[in-house]
Parts: sequence; structure tokens; C-alpha cells
Amino acid sequence: MTLFELALLVATLLSALTAGFVFAFASVIMPGIGSLSDKEFIRAFQTIDGVIQAGQPVFGVVWIGSVVAIVAAAILAILQHDGMVPTLVSASAIAYILGVQLPTFRINVPLNNALQTLNVNEMDERALDSVRRSFEPRWVKWNLIRTVISSSVSVLMMLVLLWL
Repeated sequence: MTLFELALLVATLLSALTAGFVFAFASVIMPGIGSLSDKEFIRAFQTIDGVIQAGQPVFGVVWIGSVVAIVAAAILAILQHDGMVPTLVSASAIAYILGVQLPTFRINVPLNNALQTLNVNEMDERALDSVRRSFEPRWVKWNLIRTVISSSVSVLMMLVLLWL
């Protein structure tokens, strides 16, 4: 196995794990907590996000490692291959960074952080409703985008691995 193949394999695994993570939010977590009252919804999201933000080492390795691995795979593809392989792997890396990582840090995480600052026990129903309406639709929309792109990137990299 070449260094490129190893990098691509790791990038594929880590991006697939990331896709599974955002898919779980899209298909189970957000629909599940979506049926809660505004106060319960915000508190549930704060709790779930609090676990993520607590610095889970495995989560951090997967999330950040996916970026490192896919960039390394793209660089090695460009240096070691001709034809479609460098194009497909580089396109995957660009799509992953722009379609998964960028929205995460520009949209989803800032929304999460804003929610973390709230004390739901001190908020009235109107304020809870307003916060939820400004948070939930935007967060869900961008998470769905992250899910589709990370899943597509994972499949594309699997196909490149099969092609090699």
C-alpha cells in the first residue's frame, strides 16, 4: 500500500464517520428533539452540544483528522498520479472543506455557541420561541447540506479506492 492509498483510506474512513455523525443529527437527533417544547428543545440541544464541546478526544481526531487526511490525500494524488485520480480526490477535498467544514465553523458552531449562552430557566415562552425559530431552521438546513456533501465525498473516495 502506498502512502497515497493509506492517506485516501484514512480520509475515506474519517469523512464517512463525519458523514455518519451529521446524518445522525439530520435523521434522528434533530427530529427527535424537534418534538419537544421550546424550553426542552433548547436545553436538550445545549446538553448534546455540551458533550461535543467538552473536547471529546475521539470526536476531535475524527473531525479534524478528516481534514488533515483528505488534504494529504489530495496533495499526494497530485504528486503521484495522473488522469482522473488527482482531479477526483482534489475535488473531494475542496467539496469537503467548503461544504462540510466551512459551514460547520461559520454557521453551525456559532449557532451552537449562541444557544449555549442561554439560561432557559430565566426565559419566558415568547423569548424561547423566538430563539428556537432563529436557530432550528437554519441549523437543520446547513446540517442537511453537510450531510449530503460529506456522504457524497465519502462515496466518491470509496469509488476512487476501488478504482486504484
